Amino acid sequence: IQDGMTLMLGGFGLCGIPENCIAALIKKGVKQLTCISNNAGVDDFGIGLMLKTRQVKKMISSYVGENAEFERQLLSGELEVELIPQGTLATRCMASGYGMPAIFTPAGVGTEIAEGKEIRNFHGKDYLLEMAFDADFAIVKAWKGDTAGNLIYHSTARNFNPVMAMAGKITIAEVEHLVEAGELDPDQIHTPGIYVHRIFQGEHYEKRIEKSNGENNLMKLNFKYADRGTKNQIERIVWTDTFNNVWDAGRSPFDLFNQIKGRSGLEDRIYRNVINRSGHYHEI
Repeated sequence: IQDGMTLMLGGFGLCGIPENCIAALIKKGVKQLTCISNNAGVDDFGIGLMLKTRQVKKMISSYVGENAEFERQLLSGELEVELIPQGTLATRCMASGYGMPAIFTPAGVGTEIAEGKEIRNFHGKDYLLEMAFDADFAIVKAWKGDTAGNLIYHSTARNFNPVMAMAGKITIAEVEHLVEAGELDPDQIHTPGIYVHRIFQGEHYEKRIEKSNGENNLMKLNFKYADRGTKNQIERIVWTDTFNNVWDAGRSPFDLFNQIKGRSGLEDRIYRNVINRSGHYHEI
């Protein structure tokens, strides 16, 4: 990777980011980079570390609100920024992977995003022409991979990694576990090895949580029961998070945990509890 190149970096927030490759880029000191990523990390982690060392010339992102250094460089004119809708970001990655030169999308029509771009009308609706990305390298992070380059991601850490893995002229994958070819279940593979040109096993992953709500004040979960004949059935489940947002999960505990899943790692600290049938309200 040389000065002035365009890089895609997988991840969403701090989830599923290529920590080892970012550290290597900082150590190498390459500069004037154009980085395509959903966001710019935080001040002291992820791409935010590269911003601090002035290695990034331009950011192409959909969300950048958690990085004070990014804001400072943007307002001072030190950093070029292209903000695009998140769906457009993903689709421009996919278009590159599929060998398509461009896409048409309704997102951004009638806004500043459409300025200077071609608009066409299909079936009475305006669509904006967006070009596929042209990235020199795509750098992604997976949970497990094999020596043939096949990748498996873990839960929400998948995010932008698969579409970016398709899209780089050269794709570098760092994985937590590297196994021999043939050891992965073919039905579990998310990114086929044909897209991956370099692969290595990373180490010392921090896996930071961007916004931790804390263990002791995580949430309150209220179960309300109603007797229905000989069986006690759940009438309603409501949970309140630490921001006092009230979520109604309906009658199914599985609906509740589907809502919780992926929210800043909450699923790692919440366990299905045994329902106390004798109680009318139960709180954990």
